[in-house]
Amino acid sequence: VLLMMAILKNMFLLLFLPCFCSGQPAPPLLHFSTFLDPANMVYLCWDHDEQELMTFELQVHTTVWVSFGFSPHGELPGSDIVVVGVFPNDSIYFSVS
Repeated sequence: VLLMMAILKNMFLLLFLPCFCSGQPAPPLLHFSTFLDPANMVYLCWDHDEQELMTFELQVHTTVWVSFGFSPHGELPGSDIVVVGVFPNDSIYFSVS
């Protein structure tokens, strides 16, 4: 679990690295958050700016993969889905559909 968290933290760092290298300001702190499950294993943080651009951070205790979906009606059909995981060789995959 700790290895996965370290890998995901590195992934988030890499995702925000262009922001730091391009002279852009650091991402703001996210003001809203909640656990998405009764065991407190999936933690979602989010916020939006003045232009209504949404920023999300998902923290998950897992060793294999996680998916996250967006839907205007709360159902899987027609939703946008993100899947992130770790292959056995510790490389990370990321897919959006």
